[in-house]
Amino acid sequence: MASTATYVRADTGEVARGATPPACPVKILMASHSHPQLSKGGSEIAAFQMFTALKSRTEYEPWFLGCVRDPAQQKIGTTLSQPFSDREYMYSAGAFDWFKFANQDPKFPGEFRELLKRLQPQIVHFHHYLNLGVEAFLHVREVLPKCRIIVTLHEYLAVCHHYGQMVTKQSRSLCHEASPTRCAGCFEDHEATDFFLRNQYIRRFFELVDHFVAPSNFLAQRYIAWGIEPRRMSVIENVIMPATGEVCMPRHGRDLLRVGFFGQISLLKGINVLFETADLLLERKINQIVFEIHGDYRGQPTEFQEDFLKRMGTARRNVSFHGAYDQERVDGLMQSMDLILVPSIWWENSPVVIQEALRNRRPVICSDIGGMAEKVRDGVDGFHFPVGSAPALASLLVRLADSQTALTDVHTTMRAPESVGHVVDRHLQLYALGVTA
Repeated sequence: MASTATYVRADTGEVARGATPPACPVKILMASHSHPQLSKGGSEIAAFQMFTALKSRTEYEPWFLGCVRDPAQQKIGTTLSQPFSDREYMYSAGAFDWFKFANQDPKFPGEFRELLKRLQPQIVHFHHYLNLGVEAFLHVREVLPKCRIIVTLHEYLAVCHHYGQMVTKQSRSLCHEASPTRCAGCFEDHEATDFFLRNQYIRRFFELVDHFVAPSNFLAQRYIAWGIEPRRMSVIENVIMPATGEVCMPRHGRDLLRVGFFGQISLLKGINVLFETADLLLERKINQIVFEIHGDYRGQPTEFQEDFLKRMGTARRNVSFHGAYDQERVDGLMQSMDLILVPSIWWENSPVVIQEALRNRRPVICSDIGGMAEKVRDGVDGFHFPVGSAPALASLLVRLADSQTALTDVHTTMRAPESVGHVVDRHLQLYALGVTA
C-alpha cells in the first residue's frame, strides 16, 4: 500500500494528502546569509538541509540562495553566480548596514528581483536576513504579491545589536530584556533614539512576513516579547539529517572520559569555560578526563584568535585541538566521544551540535539557560551545569567519571531528534496555511 504524502497544491495553496503529487511542482526558494560550503554555522546548515530534503520530493522544486563576503570567492562584476550546482545561487554581498540590516548594495535589488521573476517561487523561506537585508522581504512582496514569505529566526539579531546574543557588551553578562535605553547603555556611540528608530525600521519589513519560525520556544518568546504577534510565530525544530552509518554506542568503564567540543570556537560559545575546567581538574590531580576540541576559530576577532592560540600553546595534556572538520565527518568524530560539551555563556537558540549529539546517542553537558536547557532535559538527555561555572562543570565531570551507571542510564532515556520527514511536513503545512504548527 502506498504511503500517504503531504504536499502543497500549487494551484490553490492548500495542504493535500495522498499518494499522488500535484502535476505542477511547487517552487520554493530557500535563502540564507551564507552556504555550508563556505561557513559551518547552524543557520546555513539548517537552510541547506531543508533544501536537500525537499529535493527528494518530486512534488517540489526547491532552489537555494546563499551569500558570500569573501572577495576571493566573488566573480568580478557578477552579483549572482552558480558555483556549486544549477539549483544553487550565490549572491556576492556588497555594502551593508549592520545596525539595521539594510542592504546598501545598489546591484542587489535589480538582480534579486530578476531572479524572483525567473524562478517564480510560490514560497520564499529566509533562514536569515544578514547580507540579504530586511528589504529583501519587500522585493518579494512587490514582485510576487501572492508568494508566501517565511522567516526562520536563528538568533536575537532584531532584538539585540550585540551580535544578536543578548549579552551585555562591557561585562558579557546575560541581558534579560532589550529596550532603547538599555541598548544605548551598551553602545556609547548610539543614542536611545537610534535604537528606537532601528526597531521601527526592522519591524516595518517584518510586517511583510507571513509567518516566523523559531527552532526553540525560548527564542520564540523573546521575539513575541519584542513585538511579533503570537499568531505569526511557530516553534519548529531545524531539519537534522540521519546519522551516516550505524551509531556505535560508547564503551563504558574505559580509563578515560572523553569530552568533545564541536562547532564554532568563540568567547560566547564558552571555550574559556572549557580551558578553566581543564586546569581545575589537573590541579585536583584528576587525569582521567580529557577534552577534544573540534572546530574553527579563524572567523573570530583577531584579539580572540590570539588569546585562543595562546591558551592552546600553554594547554596541558588533558586538552587537544583538532581543527575544523567537514560536516560529513561529524558523526564519526562524535561517536569517538563519551560526552558532548556545550558550555555557551549566551542564551543560544537550538544549537545544531545538540541535535547532532542526540542523533549520535551521545549525552550532552550544557549550560542551564536558554535553548540549551530547553533542548537537553537534565538527567534525561544529558546534564546541566550553572552557566559559566568551571568549578561546577569540573565537579559534574568528576561525578560522571566515577559513576558506572550515570551515563548508561541517560543512554536509555535520551530522545532522538525529530525525523526529517516530520520536520519537513510541519514546514509544508506552514508554507500553505500559515497556522501555528
